[in-house]
Amino acid sequence: MLTAPLDTPASSEHESDAALVRQSLSQPERFAAVFDRHSDDVYRYVARRLGPETAEDVVAETFLTAFRKRGRYDLDRPDARPWLYGIATNLIRAHRRTEVRRNRALARSREREAAESFDDRSAARVTAERLQPRLAAVLAQLSAADRDLLLLIAWADLSYEEAAQALGVPMGTVRSRLHRVRKKMRRALGGGNPMATNEESLA
Repeated sequence: MLTAPLDTPASSEHESDAALVRQSLSQPERFAAVFDRHSDDVYRYVARRLGPETAEDVVAETFLTAFRKRGRYDLDRPDARPWLYGIATNLIRAHRRTEVRRNRALARSREREAAESFDDRSAARVTAERLQPRLAAVLAQLSAADRDLLLLIAWADLSYEEAAQALGVPMGTVRSRLHRVRKKMRRALGGGNPMATNEESLA
C-alpha cells in the first residue's frame, strides 16, 4: 500500500482539505495530510478498475499531479475528493485497454466458488457473485465517458454534484447520461437495478 513521503502533523485531522491545500502552498509538507486522508480510497477505486498491478503507479501519479496543480485548486470546495478522483479518472484513460481486457476476462470467468457455507452468506452477496460476469461484460461495452460516470458514483461513492466536478461537466449532463446508462444496464441485466446494491453488485 502507498505511504505518505512526509510526516503528517496531528493538527491536520480536523482541518478541511481546502485548508490543507491552502497551507501547502507555503508549506508543501502539509499536502501529506491530503494524501493520508484519501490515498487508500483512491487506490481501492483504481484497483477495482485496472487491477492492483497498475493501481499503485496510477495513484502515485494522481497525487503527484495534484501536488503540482494544487495552486489551481478551488479553495471554496472543502472536500478534495472530486478533484482527486477527476485526476485519477483522467489517468485511468491512458489504461483503457487494460480496463476493458480486465472486464472481458471477468465476464468470461465462471462464478467464484465460496469457501463459506450458503447459510453464512448474505443473499445480496450471492446475487452479486452471480451478477459479476454479466456486469463486467456490460461495463466493457460502455463508452469510456459512461463508464467513468457510473463508476465514480457506484465505486467512489460520489454524489451527482461531486461527479460533475470530477468530470468537469454540468449537473444536467450527469443526470441525463446516468439515466441513459442505467437504462442500458437494466436491459442488459434483465430488468435489474444496477445501482440498487452498487457496492456489492459492481464489486
